[in-house]
Amino acid sequence: MDNKATDEVRPTETQQPVAAPSSHRYSDHVVGGKSFMTRLLPVFACGAGLFSDGYINNVIGSVGTVLGLEYGAEYSGSSAVKNVASIAFAGTVVGMLFFGFLADHWSRTNTLMLSTTILIVFSALAAGSYYHGEAVPMFKMLVAWRFFVGVGIGGEYPAGSVACAEASGELKEGTRNMWFIMFTNTMIDWGFVFGALVPYLVACAVSSNDFGTIWRVSLGLGTLFPLVLFVMRLRLKEPEASVQNSMRHAPTPYLLILKFYGPRLLAVSMIWFIYDFSSYAFSVFSSSILSTVVPAGSSMTLIFGWNTLINLFYIPGSMLGAPLSDKIGARWALIIGVVAQAVVGFIMAGLYDTLSQSRNIAAFVVVFGIFLALGEVGPGNNIGLIASKTCATGVRGRYYGIAAAVGKVGAFVGTYIFKDIAEAGGNATESAQYPFYVAGSLCVVSALLTYFFIPSIGQDSIVHEDQRWRSYLDANNYDTSRMGLRRSDTEETGESQHTLDESTMQAAGAKF
Repeated sequence: MDNKATDEVRPTETQQPVAAPSSHRYSDHVVGGKSFMTRLLPVFACGAGLFSDGYINNVIGSVGTVLGLEYGAEYSGSSAVKNVASIAFAGTVVGMLFFGFLADHWSRTNTLMLSTTILIVFSALAAGSYYHGEAVPMFKMLVAWRFFVGVGIGGEYPAGSVACAEASGELKEGTRNMWFIMFTNTMIDWGFVFGALVPYLVACAVSSNDFGTIWRVSLGLGTLFPLVLFVMRLRLKEPEASVQNSMRHAPTPYLLILKFYGPRLLAVSMIWFIYDFSSYAFSVFSSSILSTVVPAGSSMTLIFGWNTLINLFYIPGSMLGAPLSDKIGARWALIIGVVAQAVVGFIMAGLYDTLSQSRNIAAFVVVFGIFLALGEVGPGNNIGLIASKTCATGVRGRYYGIAAAVGKVGAFVGTYIFKDIAEAGGNATESAQYPFYVAGSLCVVSALLTYFFIPSIGQDSIVHEDQRWRSYLDANNYDTSRMGLRRSDTEETGESQHTLDESTMQAAGAKF
């Protein structure tokens, strides 16, 4: 498709577009009047909500361990042992699809506020799950609340990450991919770390046998960060790309979308499915994996401590790998990451007998940590970036939401069948090896999908995709004059009057 086609909106009297789009909208010279922090904070506020995804989905692994200790067979013998960990993924899929539609047809910022509210309310309810002192009904309530927590998390992907990608266009060229990663995937990884660290700290602060306090406080603390973001997001502005290219008032040409973006969306979705399949499963069950390696009779705090150390490897993987996505591109960074992860996964499986000896627990943690870190260098950092920059703004919420939803289906499937994969082994060693063999093989598949079906991602890919999309629509006799938000759309929510700046950041910090 010709990239030279203009993406100018043809205004009408009723539409009154805010401004004519330009392929130079995101160039550095346009934002010279804004300080670096003024440009950076909206990127943070939009993307950082994914911290909750990492925290809430990782903390439940430790919570499940504590529930098993508190209720014994009453918990381990019930359906809750699987549902408590995996049900949030089902809710997240629903949230991604629902909020993906809202992000395109309503507003990025309003959708974010709604999803954040849901996340706060139901995280608090999950921490307070109770039913007349009865265990099994309480498990059911916890499962129900975690479903709705997942719905709230789901909104952070198609609204938050998409808005983050669009806002990153105002940052310096050559750093945009890095900052997007820092405020999306790296935030998920910090959530993973705190999801492992908080139960450990709570267990150290109270009696290790005070199980109810440990799991309830661990879940309840998951409301704090969304509360801070809620305050920051009150002054968010609708991203410029959305203002110019929204399809809120234009009929959605689903058949044209399918023809133009269908094959690319399928490839992105499959890579995301594979990544989440192994990443979330290993994260949720890492404390269980460790319990088979640490010396028999070890305390819960020791297991949680090693688990926290393992999860810390996500951070250098994501942060050190982030600049790579600008230097060599997201496509090659993903390929290199998954190939390296596959090699380490096969090595870990082959040497598991030696690594799993109690005297070698430090070596086990280091190798396992490297395996997880390489996953962040590859798809962890880049799959969301690719999903947000390989489609046009008018359909980006739904495109991203569908790809992310397929990924979360992978996470759901991975956490649900992880134990089944392990139990397929004929003995203890094979049961531990099988998940690593499966994960390594899937990494190879991801590398092939990326190489053959994913395009290169540049600094101005969003602008170029909007141009390609408008050119394609014009060629198919679609009226593009209705694209873009009207003045009344921004004025009704005050979006054109509010920006996020340093003072808003300070106000959020002062309140919490």
